[in-house]
Amino acid sequence: MLKNNDLYCFVVSRQFNGIKSLVFILFLFLITTSVGWSKEAIPVADDPVIEKRMLALTMDLRCLVCQNESIADSRADFSNDIRREIREQIKANKTDQEIVQFLVDRYGDFVLYNPPIKPTTMLLWFGPVILFIIGLGSLIVYLRRRRVQIEDVSLSQVQLERAEALLNENKKGKNV
Repeated sequence: MLKNNDLYCFVVSRQFNGIKSLVFILFLFLITTSVGWSKEAIPVADDPVIEKRMLALTMDLRCLVCQNESIADSRADFSNDIRREIREQIKANKTDQEIVQFLVDRYGDFVLYNPPIKPTTMLLWFGPVILFIIGLGSLIVYLRRRRVQIEDVSLSQVQLERAEALLNENKKGKNV
């Protein structure tokens, strides 16, 4: 015959086994799905000198997909292709200037983090300053017009006396 304590232990142990198996199934599910999220390793050059030169070049080039990362830091497919292309050009004994010029010819000056100052990039260099000056001028004009629109409100003698009475009444209330 089972006592109440024995029945309680039996039920708790069955529930605990169910929780253990649920946690185990959840763990297996997470492990197997994470395999699907993994990507292929990024190819690295056989020669460390080529890899070092490629990384130095790509630090100054902008990823056109991410636009806020250098090609060296980006993991976009576009950046992988550009790094591969740069490795091939390095193996073909092209200079850094030739490689950068190839990329600029292909993708435009936007690929450079520091584009040269020329007529096509004037807006890129001086646009923020121009917008700041326009905004500051607009703010000054707005504030001057607003100052003219604000009129000093003069109170009549009756309103002044009433305000004085309210202030005096408030002072008397605090003294009590």
